[in-house]
Amino acid sequence: MRSAVSTFAFRQAACPRRLPTQCSRFASSNAETAQKKTQDALGSAQKTAEKLWESSKKFLGPLGERAGSMLGSYRQPVMYNLSIARELLKQVYVAERLQPPTDLAVVRSAYSTLWSRASSQAYWRGILSSGEWAKVAIYAVEAYGIFKIGEIVGRRSVVGYNLH
Repeated sequence: MRSAVSTFAFRQAACPRRLPTQCSRFASSNAETAQKKTQDALGSAQKTAEKLWESSKKFLGPLGERAGSMLGSYRQPVMYNLSIARELLKQVYVAERLQPPTDLAVVRSAYSTLWSRASSQAYWRGILSSGEWAKVAIYAVEAYGIFKIGEIVGRRSVVGYNLH
């Protein structure tokens, strides 16, 4: 059986000492490269935002000019955030392989499946026995919440309609 001292001495001899100024860097990241990529992404987003702003001004005409003047100094951050959101949504769209339905038959079959399940007592019994009812209940609460938020936005008031 070897002693702990001999094992420690062996490790010290096998591994050369490094000076405190010497650091081992891993190839996973490089600060300069990351900073350059960030600056490139920022520049690209700003160029895209400016293009979007110019096209919206052309499309909206004088109304677009008024909207731009109302934004004031917030125009640049708003346009930047919109372009970042657009790029993020584009990446999600590609990563999830999302695509709009190609024809009306696909939409019709999806809604007919939903309707047949909703009207089938056997489907509801299966959900109750398998424990999936909690997931369905959460989806229902989410849908109801989105509906209520849409009502509030449409009314422009939390409670009731503004009659004045």
